[in-house]
Amino acid sequence: MTSLIVRGQVLQTLCLTVGINYGQIANNLPSPTRVAGLLRSLNISRVKLYDADQNVLSAFLNTNIEFIIGIGNENVSTMTDSTKAQAWLQQHVQPYIPRTRITCITIGNEVFTSNDTVLKSNLLPAMQSVYQALVALGLDKQVNVATAHSLDILGNSYPPSSGSFRQDLAEYIDSLLNFHSMTKSPFLVNAYPYFAYKANPNAVSLEYVLFQPNSGVTDPNTNLNYDNMLYAQVDSVYTAIQAMGHTDIDVRISETGWPSKGDPDEVGATPENAAIYNGNLLQRIAMNQGTPLKPSVPIDIYVFALFNEDLKPGPTSERNYGLFYPDGTPVYNIGLHGYLRSMSSSSKLMVRDPYPFMQSLNIIFRISVRPFSAVVYNGTLLL
Repeated sequence: MTSLIVRGQVLQTLCLTVGINYGQIANNLPSPTRVAGLLRSLNISRVKLYDADQNVLSAFLNTNIEFIIGIGNENVSTMTDSTKAQAWLQQHVQPYIPRTRITCITIGNEVFTSNDTVLKSNLLPAMQSVYQALVALGLDKQVNVATAHSLDILGNSYPPSSGSFRQDLAEYIDSLLNFHSMTKSPFLVNAYPYFAYKANPNAVSLEYVLFQPNSGVTDPNTNLNYDNMLYAQVDSVYTAIQAMGHTDIDVRISETGWPSKGDPDEVGATPENAAIYNGNLLQRIAMNQGTPLKPSVPIDIYVFALFNEDLKPGPTSERNYGLFYPDGTPVYNIGLHGYLRSMSSSSKLMVRDPYPFMQSLNIIFRISVRPFSAVVYNGTLLL
């Protein structure tokens, strides 16, 4: 249970569901055992990896934390061989189940943004091969197979009701959607409103991308109003999938976040904006919301990322998406600071002096896989 203390009253609520991306492109991160302790103290119950690091999977044995593990782009072609796919599962998955809760394997990451046509062509065969290996091992009911996409796969994203996939990718994606429909696996997208704001800050409202109060954007075809860009992006993907004949595939956000630091030309990459984005995002998750197009389907999100990663290539922002520094201190305060001050076995961890979007609240959070039945949003109790 989660307690919210509002104006001296304690409100018992169920817990919010949120996942976290645990990247390791760094040379200064704490050991997996320490990370397991940190996440357990925060009661974070879902973690996404970009590999199948055996040290991590071993460190999380019997923690009841749910894992998405990954096969990198460099190994996609290898996985098209069914014998090698089964051998990989026997080494990286089978020894850990059920003590480590592995629920999904991602094959590659943002493959369709690559110029490598061989990689693109091998993606679906690799996914099929891994899935069939799971079937052979009797693990297909426990473990999904998916791949994570950049929103660059969309040819059109505005308005959301006109969402469509790029024509040059249509053949790949059509077959991929058939696979998802058959296996009941999710369609994963990495969605970053920050990129849209960074590219055109004069045209994109900061309030709109940060979940702050704004008049929103109304889709002229559906009359649905969007008060934030992330939900519009998700509904664009849903529409694109529906346009290809599928209504039975869930869209999940495998990455979203906001950098706390950037290069001089990376507009908006500040700790204040990162705190507002992720703080408001957590509030939306706590509300168990769906998107305007899918209001009854709570949005499923993995925040990027757990730590700043000092060895990531690219602009400064790429190394500054973390909620925590490698020493375990928070990069900015969205309530997680209170957890670290109370690294005990207590299930009630007090948060003090949060950012303005959480002012007037003293909040005790406990994060797990269950949704809130009651939350406080902008100082108002929502049942």
